Amino acid sequence: MIDETPGPDIDRVITAAQVAAEALATTTPAERARWLMATADALDKAAADLIPVAVRETRLPEHPRLHSELVRTVFQLRLFARVLEDGEFLDAAVDHADPDWPMGPRPDIRRAMVPMGPVLVFTASNFPFALSVAGHDTASALAAGCPVVVKAHPGHPELSARTGDVVAEALARAGAPAGTFGMIAGVQAGVTALRHPAIAAASFTGSAAGGRALFDIANARPRPIPFYGELGSVNPVLVTPGAVRKRGREIVEGFVGSFTLGAGQFCTKPGLLLLPAGHGLDETLRGAVESVSAQAMLNERIADGYLAGVDRLREHPCITVLSGPELGDDPFRPTLLKVAAADFTRAAAELGAECFGPTSLIIEYDGDAELRAVLDALEPGLTATVHAQDSETERVRALLPTLTRLAGRLLWNGWPTGITLSWAQQHGGPYPATTAPGFTSMGTAAIARFLRPVAWQGFPDALLPPALREDNPWALPRRIDGIRVTGEENER
Repeated sequence: MIDETPGPDIDRVITAAQVAAEALATTTPAERARWLMATADALDKAAADLIPVAVRETRLPEHPRLHSELVRTVFQLRLFARVLEDGEFLDAAVDHADPDWPMGPRPDIRRAMVPMGPVLVFTASNFPFALSVAGHDTASALAAGCPVVVKAHPGHPELSARTGDVVAEALARAGAPAGTFGMIAGVQAGVTALRHPAIAAASFTGSAAGGRALFDIANARPRPIPFYGELGSVNPVLVTPGAVRKRGREIVEGFVGSFTLGAGQFCTKPGLLLLPAGHGLDETLRGAVESVSAQAMLNERIADGYLAGVDRLREHPCITVLSGPELGDDPFRPTLLKVAAADFTRAAAELGAECFGPTSLIIEYDGDAELRAVLDALEPGLTATVHAQDSETERVRALLPTLTRLAGRLLWNGWPTGITLSWAQQHGGPYPATTAPGFTSMGTAAIARFLRPVAWQGFPDALLPPALREDNPWALPRRIDGIRVTGEENER
């Protein structure tokens, strides 16, 4: 793939997607499910060709990381095929005409979700399969019935091109209209595409600075569009005194394993560990961190940004280095820092910023007042974790409103890295974690980002979309006159 897609080619790809959008809007869920399954099968078969390229371009290990990530990518395509079979994503509702409606005679009105139109997907560097060309955003947009234009990530250009070829060929063979999938490359190309009037929505996973810049562009258009940006998080982990006493060593091992996983290059990395003062775990923490070897960063840009962030933290006068590389060591050995809660709250904007890589900060709090002050000083994020004993539930209950305000996913005695894909998953949170806190970028509910509701009032049955026709040809679950019914039930 060339470094920067020329303007005429960008317009050609997006115009093709615009033409395809009309055709896709009339396809059945079963047809789109078949496309997703065909794409999953094609990626599965291409693993031996794709994984070596991913190893070369991303510095990630083949086993188990890239193999498991490709398995995840194939799974999420198949999972969205199941979403389409279920049909609930259309949220179909039928209100029959009612002359006795309390507000006055009610007309026949029917509502369902329809595809947004062409979606621009900005891919991520840290998941070259699962959040890239054939990743979660692409899968959920295609499932919604939206053509996808992928802006390839410069961190893995050859892999992007090869994956794009696999996807395009699989979709074409499965019968998807021309223009259903296209790809562009280059920073300016992404900006140009985002401003194109035919693009109806965009998604992004990456840095806060880059995501905010694109978010502002999307909102500054003559006709603004939804921009679903996932911008990162510090993911605080709160440990209670009871949990320290009962299983301090176990918590330390889990924490170090989580914040160093993948060289700390996950948006769910626990970047802050809140421990009660006098916890007595310094030596255990130091030993656990020093047992972890340095890992390669994804690329030079990320490596440079990480080193600058770590240096900024280490040089802060309130910070103590608990463990980290010394002069002459590999600079990418994990780094663990600590600070007193009172000092943190005075410099929370600086000390609480995300540092993308293998480092984390321990905040030592003395009592519930200091703990609350720390939580109140934090910016919202993707996750918040509590490690506590069952005997401390009332203490934690008092903190739940604050924790709920801070994050989209709350964890009890677990670790935020390792996101499963399911119907109940939520990967999002208030800004600056995401630009659209009412949605998720992972899990089956991610399809909702690329759908919008339309109501049809007084239309004859023959002109209604299949999801709203009286005979319910797709056998969808629907709400009929306020009552939820399944597709198999007699609705009238």
